[in-house]
Amino acid sequence: MERVSGLLSWTLSRVLWLSRLFERGAARQPRIMEEKALEVYDLIRTIRDPEKPNTLEELEVVTESSVEVEEINEEDYLVIIRFTPTVPHCSLATLIGLCLRVKLQRCLPFKHKLEIYISEGTHSTEEDINKQINDKERVAAAMENPNLREIVEQCVLEPD
Repeated sequence: MERVSGLLSWTLSRVLWLSRLFERGAARQPRIMEEKALEVYDLIRTIRDPEKPNTLEELEVVTESSVEVEEINEEDYLVIIRFTPTVPHCSLATLIGLCLRVKLQRCLPFKHKLEIYISEGTHSTEEDINKQINDKERVAAAMENPNLREIVEQCVLEPD
């Protein structure tokens, strides 16, 4: 009986020890996602508005809280961005979404899947725009247009 009790005690202590290790790893996970979200935000905050001399950060089109990163697996991440156009009928919302996509596709140092949305209720045609900026074929076609490509390049150009 003492052997069983000793074995049970040892097993229980191992389980508790391992669970604390697991908890520490789980607690680390949100911090890693926050760091990745800040990394994404640092890349997009300097994108220039297509009409104004301001950045998307200055116009509060993007904020730290508008970026979310989720782990898909050990090496892949889902990056979700929700941006807020300056007015509900902003004609350049699609272009802003395109700029966000291009900048992140070029600059993100980790493997990712990217989803970009207009913040719910902030644009009159948000559903249509969300479909456009998350459709690879439409994005590729838009970037084949030399005039559109030039505007995107000017917007995503890093400030001096």
